[in-house]
Amino acid sequence: MNLIDLPLLKARLQSLDGRFDVDVVASCDSTNSALLRQAEAGAPSGRVLVAEVQTAGRGRRGRHWVSASADSLTFSLLWRFPLPINRLSGLSLAVGVAVSRALEALGAVGVCLKWPNDILLRQADGDAKLAGILIELQADRRGVCTVIGIGLNLRLPGDEVPQPAAGLAQAMSQLPGRTELLAELLRQLALTLDAFAVDGLPSCKTDWLARHAWQDAPVTLLDAEQPPRHGLCRGVDDEGALLLETASGLERILSGDVSLRRA
Repeated sequence: MNLIDLPLLKARLQSLDGRFDVDVVASCDSTNSALLRQAEAGAPSGRVLVAEVQTAGRGRRGRHWVSASADSLTFSLLWRFPLPINRLSGLSLAVGVAVSRALEALGAVGVCLKWPNDILLRQADGDAKLAGILIELQADRRGVCTVIGIGLNLRLPGDEVPQPAAGLAQAMSQLPGRTELLAELLRQLALTLDAFAVDGLPSCKTDWLARHAWQDAPVTLLDAEQPPRHGLCRGVDDEGALLLETASGLERILSGDVSLRRA
């Protein structure tokens, strides 16, 4: 059984089909790494690589991304922006909004977002990680090439994972086929990235805040270079910086190399 039905995918994408070039492989080291190599060779915007198995899948901060071939959807999208790199602040938040919109359009309930790039599922015993986003950038004379990696759990991972995890099957009455799911994800990504290219994060900031899992909640910020900081999570600004209200005032946290935890 093929991972993705390409003729059906084209039909599902309708008018957006011409904007994507989708390749499906049984295995690769990492879909992000493979697309970065293709980008260096001049691959155009809209190239998509879907892999059933990644032998060296990567998550944020160098973590290994765990995915099971039958129970996850793992892919990367190459997208070129004719913009300077400093105009891409908050891109991971915009991608989170696009993924959330896609899942909700297919009937998922309880999807929420955590700064800077996690998609969570609200559960009775707390939020659990449903999907992760890894964005890598390359600048050249044409602008900025981004490779957007998305790993989505369709069912609860069977392997041991370092944090509470969830599967999409827990958020909806019936799982869609992976082809239908990929088509809706690509559709929402195209619409969101087009808007982001014009207006930046403000184009979807309201939607991000509406899905923010920890809005106004007490949190602890862990940073290898500083002692833990405690405060209230006040959302994000127009550049995607986390706003943390502490005893000393409102701080802007820009670095993605920190860990955010509920207090």
